[in-house]
Amino acid sequence: MDKKVGKVLVVDDEQDIVQIIRYNLEANGYEVQSAVNGVDALRIAAGFKPEVILMDVMMPHKDGIQTCIELRANPEFDNTIIIFLTALSDEASEIRGLEAGGDDYISKPIKPKVLISRVHSAFRRINKGGDSNILMFKDLEINREKFIVVFKGEEIKLPRKEFELFALLASKPGRVFLRNEILNTVWGNEVIVGDRTIDVHIRKIRQKMNVDYIQTIKGVGYKFEA
Repeated sequence: MDKKVGKVLVVDDEQDIVQIIRYNLEANGYEVQSAVNGVDALRIAAGFKPEVILMDVMMPHKDGIQTCIELRANPEFDNTIIIFLTALSDEASEIRGLEAGGDDYISKPIKPKVLISRVHSAFRRINKGGDSNILMFKDLEINREKFIVVFKGEEIKLPRKEFELFALLASKPGRVFLRNEILNTVWGNEVIVGDRTIDVHIRKIRQKMNVDYIQTIKGVGYKFEA
């Protein structure tokens, strides 16, 4: 491919992993640069301006968590999608990464097809652009201004909090929302609620939609997949 479809920065101190990722990304038309630690990643990102960053958690000099925090502190990277690369079943790192501002994670060992699919999905989110009040998917429309959900031409009645929860998840498809983040965003300080509140609302949404758009990430939170 002559035309590059997007910029991706790969950050990992294991060069064999970097080479595998780079090969697959470049084969799919992406422009790729790499870094071996967080210090290099910050320097390269400043000039390269990647739209997506794939970053290992455990690295020398500056790990992925601290690097993510520093990137998010810079307004230039507010819209950059950061996907962490974590060891299989390393739930603690996944949670830390999401709390630091990461958008998603991919478990190692890396499966090329999964990797490319997640990167494609990230760029679809980026290319939609804007913060429209109407979220459009194949059979689904969510109007955040009028609090209306339409599925296959039929309006689905959702109470205010169910709608706000559903719209929050749908606002960033593929992004994992932590349970505390959902509670703070949807309920805030209005009332004291517990984790079970989210579970109950999710169950009701699933029952009304009759299509499961919401994926549970065990021990972490939820994400929307169209």
